[in-house]
Amino acid sequence: MCKVVAQFMPENNTKKTSGLQYQLFAFKMLGDFGASIAVPVVVLVLVGQYLDGKYDRLPLFTILGFVLAAAISAKIIYKKAKFYGEEYKRMNDMGKDKKEQQI
Repeated sequence: MCKVVAQFMPENNTKKTSGLQYQLFAFKMLGDFGASIAVPVVVLVLVGQYLDGKYDRLPLFTILGFVLAAAISAKIIYKKAKFYGEEYKRMNDMGKDKKEQQI
């Protein structure tokens, strides 16, 4: 059969997870986790510094902002780790299904 026709056959439409997809997944996770940590820390520390200057309480609001940012980041990272864990399992299951069909 022609290769062009064969690619549209039902048995060939199942997608297999490639190494490139795993690498892109890892970079996506890395960027997402990095932003989830950096954005709350930067924003809340800057707000803390502003409030320290306004109310003349030099390190108080900056430290509180950092502690609050750490708690927020931890909650966000926990949720995203669960989501990415499920997505990784789905990627692995797609690869396993393809191998089982070949046997």
